Amino acid sequence: MHNFLGIILALTALLCWGFGDFFIQKSTRIIGSYKALFFIGITGLVLLFPFIASEIFALNVMNWILLILLGAIVIFAALFDFEALRQGKISIVEPLLGIELPITVGLSVILAQEKLFTAQWILIAIIFIGIIMAITIHHAHLHYHKRLFEKGAILAGIGAIGMALTNFLVGISSQQISPLMTIWFTHTCAAIVMFIILIGKKEIKNIFYDFKKQPALFGAMSAIDNMAWVAFGYATTLIPISIAATISESYIVLASALGIYINKEKLKTHQIIGIILAIGGVLLLSAITSK
Repeated sequence: MHNFLGIILALTALLCWGFGDFFIQKSTRIIGSYKALFFIGITGLVLLFPFIASEIFALNVMNWILLILLGAIVIFAALFDFEALRQGKISIVEPLLGIELPITVGLSVILAQEKLFTAQWILIAIIFIGIIMAITIHHAHLHYHKRLFEKGAILAGIGAIGMALTNFLVGISSQQISPLMTIWFTHTCAAIVMFIILIGKKEIKNIFYDFKKQPALFGAMSAIDNMAWVAFGYATTLIPISIAATISESYIVLASALGIYINKEKLKTHQIIGIILAIGGVLLLSAITSK
């Protein structure tokens, strides 16, 4: 039963992140990365606080160290991720962001000593290949060494490493402390740091005016991103971090598909095959893991 619920939560994170990334890209191109991250952070700070208020005073020194480390990595990774989405082309950026999957799995297996069956390893590999195929418009985009100077490429690569560390540490923190405390603390850190940055840039006075430009878009982005992280955090307490990350990582396919649909682009044959591999792999991995 626990495995099944963990799978459902990982799939919830997949859906929320898929739509969330799409909204984040639209938002960052309107208000910039700092304000977008501030809106997400302040939403988590306010909405999750009532649920974690009693936990704050129960944290020990090691809990604080883990949360502060995670908070710093989250801010670092999110800013690189957001900037990559804001500056770069989806076809260039998304395949690089997909690299966070094997890094997350590697960290989970090596550092957390998670055990995976042979079938799970095979399906993780299939899902990763499917993701890369689905989000790559042209085969030349897979030549990573030729793309270092593409706009947003280096940012995406650094962001992918940061997000892999974030996935892993969110899982560890959720297991050792609690998912809600983990997400509340990291998003509170993001809100505070972005608030300070916006004061320094003398842009904080316009924050409410900016929100009124497209409240539905910014509100949806903030709520959905928080929902995704909470769902992922809870998923890692019920199933291995590597499995939760693999399932939820397929959000990249959904985010790219939304972009393709909105832009009315036609899918190429290899993209269709990639989507089939990614979705089929997720369903099979979910089925064998939930037993």
